[in-house]
Amino acid sequence: MKNTKTLSVSAIENGTVIDHIPAQNLFNVISILGLDQLTESQITFGYNLPSEKLGRKAIIKIADKFFEDIEVDKIALVAPHAKLNIIRNYEVVEKRQVNVPEQIFNIARCMNPKCITNHENIPTKFRVINDGKVKLKCCYCEKDTDIEHMKLVNK
Repeated sequence: MKNTKTLSVSAIENGTVIDHIPAQNLFNVISILGLDQLTESQITFGYNLPSEKLGRKAIIKIADKFFEDIEVDKIALVAPHAKLNIIRNYEVVEKRQVNVPEQIFNIARCMNPKCITNHENIPTKFRVINDGKVKLKCCYCEKDTDIEHMKLVNK
């Protein structure tokens, strides 16, 4: 007889579940959203879970947290196929597919040390190129930045 164990994660009453995160990008999502700085919210994540679409995926459950559009744009940069499940009273009330934005403003820093945004008080602005792998093109100096080398703007 096979010995099996069941592990369960408690449901959240209200909050957001981010699903279909590529497993290798889990910690990028945590970092880009500043989830490691949340001190009041219960956060649960699963890593290297089996997925038919991704092979391996990650999932994050955040109690009492609902994301603003700019945060959803950040998620889309590092997990372009992620889905958000909005939970209220233990029920999924909304499912949202993230969409990679065409442009982002003041989220990332330009990697070109000579770019004007690194020397003047000018908000960064990038065109987002999504040709299978998301890249950012600075609207000022035209320098490309891939997501693996992206640095966030300190706010």
